[in-house]
Amino acid sequence: MRILTEKLNDYLGQTVTVAGWVNSRRDHGGLIFIDLRDHTGIIQLVVTPETAEAFNLAETVRDEFVLKATGTMREREPELINPNIPTGKIELVVSELELLNRSEPLPVNTHDDGEKSSEEMRLKYRYLDLRRPSMQKILRDRARYYSFMRSYMENHDFVEITTPILANSSPEGARDFLIPSRLHPGQFYALPQAPQQFKQLLMVGGVPKYYQIAPCFRDEDPRADRLYGDFYQLDMEMAFVNDGEEIRTEMEPLIKSLVKDFAGKKLFSEEIPRISFTESMEKYGVDKPDLRYGMELVELTDVFAETEFKVFKAPCVKALCVKGGAALTRREIDEFTEQARKLGAGGLAYILYSEGEAKSPILKFMSEAEIAAVKERTGAEEGDAVFFGADERVLVNKVLGQLRIAFADHFGLKDPNVVALCWVVDFPFYEWDEKNKKLDFGHNPFSMPKGGLKALEETENKLDIVADQYDMVMNGFEICSGAVRNYNPEIMFKAFNILGYNNEYVEARFGGMLNAFKFGAPPHAGCAFGLERIFMVLEDAENIRDIVAFPKNGSGIDLMMSSPSIVDQAQLDEAHLAIVPEE
Repeated sequence: MRILTEKLNDYLGQTVTVAGWVNSRRDHGGLIFIDLRDHTGIIQLVVTPETAEAFNLAETVRDEFVLKATGTMREREPELINPNIPTGKIELVVSELELLNRSEPLPVNTHDDGEKSSEEMRLKYRYLDLRRPSMQKILRDRARYYSFMRSYMENHDFVEITTPILANSSPEGARDFLIPSRLHPGQFYALPQAPQQFKQLLMVGGVPKYYQIAPCFRDEDPRADRLYGDFYQLDMEMAFVNDGEEIRTEMEPLIKSLVKDFAGKKLFSEEIPRISFTESMEKYGVDKPDLRYGMELVELTDVFAETEFKVFKAPCVKALCVKGGAALTRREIDEFTEQARKLGAGGLAYILYSEGEAKSPILKFMSEAEIAAVKERTGAEEGDAVFFGADERVLVNKVLGQLRIAFADHFGLKDPNVVALCWVVDFPFYEWDEKNKKLDFGHNPFSMPKGGLKALEETENKLDIVADQYDMVMNGFEICSGAVRNYNPEIMFKAFNILGYNNEYVEARFGGMLNAFKFGAPPHAGCAFGLERIFMVLEDAENIRDIVAFPKNGSGIDLMMSSPSIVDQAQLDEAHLAIVPEE
């Protein structure tokens, strides 16, 4: 039999059999010690010359050989106890040793100690990297994580329903992965970016509360908090809901419980604030603010309305007060200035408050009243620094919002044991597409504008229309997006008409949903939580690829399986495809 290491303390004096990988081997002349490892931990094997066959074999084994050992469990001598492992007080005196398989020298480190292998090598040999105890823990934690969520959803009367993987293309904001149809030449399926249309159709079909742990597929560039290609989300929808607050109230206990009960972390606030999109952009410069630290953007446009300082003669002037910022070196300030320039700013003006006075190259251009107002408005004290942004409002918010994050990183303000949650609500229904010089949907046409048809018809500036759409933010990461859905064909047509699309276009693009909505669709709303992104925060992972069993690299390549790959001509012919060489 095979016994898990955490139970071996119960078998003192008994004959047991264990199996695993050789973690290390130490030859002490008359004795050979082998640390045998499985996913639960390590047990020390003691092989003596009295068991000649086992001893001879033990002399030949190397790291990562696969062994099975039978012997008697005993307590270690007091001076040989290892307090660093759960089985450090016991050892197995081997009577029989069997070699199950050999291992070549490993290209990557399978231990958590020692030098960590490069990510490229870890991904190429991921099956070896998974042997590390930290990776084994992540795999087990992720299984518990899924079970935790399923239990919550089922206890709240949600029905788990799977939706199609081969679907139609949908406007979710990213590129689709297309699948050519062999049976229908020239036509394509699309892997779903989300089960959006299907879950809305389930509401029409009479399902009251739906959920699934859904695979989603998006052809968008990877980054530290976003996987390439495929990811999973906790997808849910509820019928007879026409207020986003009902969804938020239904789901936030799950996330709070994951933080406290699953991950053992502390909530920054038990009450999760609701922040409008506009307020978030004005206060934090981003629509996914990290609330673990303050450092809000301070409005100073009115202070410099009549200024003689050319740099601050701008449509918008704001500032950040950085606690302890006066300790920044000239070189560090230059680095933050360069970051501001890369974001589009002309530079980065500042005032340092140290040795009882304000210090800055810009003070000579400012009036005494302006200097006093800056200190009062920002709350700056001895040891602080104030950094300014002056330009168009959108750019000022963008630059100072990113600097706020950079300063928080620099001064270590992001406590990994604290989780700050918030809901960002009331997103713009429409936005201006600067590239194409036209109005477009801010998110997607499936969200309901607040005020419904009346808002679409009577709001003069269409950019003032807001959607009943909401995101949940965790420590500066967007972990959820949802909305009250546009279930009324008349409102759907009007929303597209404003953008210049006629009813025929809408029918051709979304005929399946529109036809369903004509047959008594109930009001409904829902959301989807990004499971990898939440898990990354709960596990204190720096990169989202560290919490997935088989991720692709930063270029979207699976180094282990060598995909994407070239397919042969017969497969292309069968799918009615031809490769067009790049010019």
